[in-house]
Amino acid sequence: MKKLLGVCFFLMVQFVWSQSSDIVRIEYTTLPKKKSSRSISRFRFLANLPIKINDKNYIIAGAEYGIIDFANDSIYEFDDNELEKLRIVDLNLGYAHMLNDKWTFVGLLTPRLASNFIDGVQKEDFNLNYSVLTIKADMKKEKPTRLILGLSYNNATGFDVPLPIISYYKKFHPNWSYMIGVPRMEFKYHLKQHHTFKTALLLDGYFVNVQNDIALPDNDLGSGLSLSVVVGAFGYQYNINKNISFYALAGHTLSQRGLLRDEERKSVYSLYDDGNVYFKTGFKIGIF
Repeated sequence: MKKLLGVCFFLMVQFVWSQSSDIVRIEYTTLPKKKSSRSISRFRFLANLPIKINDKNYIIAGAEYGIIDFANDSIYEFDDNELEKLRIVDLNLGYAHMLNDKWTFVGLLTPRLASNFIDGVQKEDFNLNYSVLTIKADMKKEKPTRLILGLSYNNATGFDVPLPIISYYKKFHPNWSYMIGVPRMEFKYHLKQHHTFKTALLLDGYFVNVQNDIALPDNDLGSGLSLSVVVGAFGYQYNINKNISFYALAGHTLSQRGLLRDEERKSVYSLYDDGNVYFKTGFKIGIF
């Protein structure tokens, strides 16, 4: 396991919305319906396989599949039936090189299809994401630490330059640890071996292409849909062992924006911008 330490922090899903050190993850997220917005639920399945080349080099191959469901109870002044079910499909191709006992270099290429797929697959559904990371992990000392520094580029974000990735983890007491950075910050209390409680501040979201552009008021056309949220939450994790666990998270969105965008990625219609409760639960097999 020491040789694999840090290898799977290569997965940068939708810009830097999430970092994953998981081999397998099954996850369900929901934002319930409010008067001014539809309910949203998302199911994600992720699987990754680190393939050992030698003691210092690994290839990582994997995939992620996500389904996003909007409630079928239109509240907008246009036909939004084609927004009811959205899908995101990622392929993950990565390379990890152990520079020494503490430092690891990771490169990742992620082709993505994200769309409502009304008329099969179109070129606008395709985006290419890539990331480069350096990871310093010293997990065997009395107070374990892990530092991640890197850059990530996603041509669906609207930024023409790579954006930074920063994350620092430290377990400063046998029962306490914290992680600061983007897109997630956590403060954890480790109760014995099997139980972990935490508070978290995290980013979540996605961008998908909308085939058959939606006709909007003022003669605008909706060609894509984006959701971005900032969430404050409390969580619980049941650890079957060091690498396998069930988890649940409940909180509230501190900021939430659901937008329809035109073909130039400019906002043309706000679907919702008010706060909402946020629930997430899942199962994972991870490196850490």
